[in-house]
Amino acid sequence: MNAPFQIRSSALKEPFAGYVCDGATADVLKPVVAELGWAVEKIQTGGLRAAVQALSVSASPNILFVDMSECGDPLNDINALAEVCEPGTVVIAAGMVNDVRLYRDLVASGIQDYLLKPFSVDQIRDTFSHAQMVISGPRHGADLVADRPHLMCGVIGVRGGVGASTIATSCAWLFGEKHGRTTALLDLDVHFGTGALALDLEPGRGLTDAIENPGRIDGLFLERAMVKANQRLAVLSAEASIAVPLVNDGAAYFQLQEEMKGAFECTVIDVPRHVMVQHPQLMQDMHATVIAADLTLAATRDTIRMLSWLKSNAPQTRIFIVANRVPQTGQTEVSRKDFETSIERRIDLCLNLDPKLAAQAAKLGKPLAEVAKGNRLGAQYLDLAGQLIASSDIGGAAGAGKTRSLLGKLSDLLPARKARSADAGS
Repeated sequence: MNAPFQIRSSALKEPFAGYVCDGATADVLKPVVAELGWAVEKIQTGGLRAAVQALSVSASPNILFVDMSECGDPLNDINALAEVCEPGTVVIAAGMVNDVRLYRDLVASGIQDYLLKPFSVDQIRDTFSHAQMVISGPRHGADLVADRPHLMCGVIGVRGGVGASTIATSCAWLFGEKHGRTTALLDLDVHFGTGALALDLEPGRGLTDAIENPGRIDGLFLERAMVKANQRLAVLSAEASIAVPLVNDGAAYFQLQEEMKGAFECTVIDVPRHVMVQHPQLMQDMHATVIAADLTLAATRDTIRMLSWLKSNAPQTRIFIVANRVPQTGQTEVSRKDFETSIERRIDLCLNLDPKLAAQAAKLGKPLAEVAKGNRLGAQYLDLAGQLIASSDIGGAAGAGKTRSLLGKLSDLLPARKARSADAGS
């Protein structure tokens, strides 16, 4: 009810619903509900238990009135309501028990107000007016900076295993933890994604349901489907069955992007390569795109191809080339200099290889950036997150230059590799 993390979607909810235990209470509510322009039909019988049953299968309203007159254990019953009531709903309870301790316990559990029956029309009018003020009143904390431009950031690995998901999870965590922005992490690898796993969360069926029923996607859907990692970070991912193919035309991805723009200050999308190719429209709203690569010949080839693809399909995005898991000592398959020469632009950031920190992060179920705090790798992640946040104000694609053929770019690497092989053999 009064959860710490709320998606700003009150405008999409029904304004009111009431569940009463008797006709006398309904008669007091009806004239006030009609005055406020709400549907009188939303006043139903059954009390709090009926409210729990209804909200377990339908969306919560902005203002919810529940009659607790028939409750044998009010606190236990109100906790059952809290389990199905969505964040942001203002709950007003009424009952026959005149007990200060009960009132305090109910308010502590998230109830906005408790009215002792019988109450008058003026009392319920004042109570509803106060509830409306709570909903439409000034926002606090992170909501005060809602005017900041939204950042839509994609993270793509040029090869499997280069650590794109690790980067996506760490950046999403840093956006919330270090930059104070409400952030959504959307992992589009519906069968084998690790966005929730890396944060020690159960992914749920939210993303699968969205793909199967794109028409259901709205602000209320996000509230139910997304899993909270902390006060500022929520995750939408899936572990769909690999026994049955999941048919997807991309409509759900577009809807999710649109809803997340209005609900969060930052959206980080972990985009598998095949999803990028199949649904190119996904990249057209990206302010920033992180291309994660390692210093190998195959990654060099695919970075060139991906840069060319993005130039044609998402010219608006600002591209960040991140060389990930770069060993601090020893030789890489392709040197940084050769890599940059081949892709015709500089690497924006190198993230060091640290197997011990990576293993620790996996065991703890925490983002690598969190575990690496105080470490050089942690500072590198902070740098990347800061650059991405800044890109929402800058815009524009980076890395313009002359275009050469893929074969020509890769051929530059071959003499260098042969020379290193000769040196190793001598």
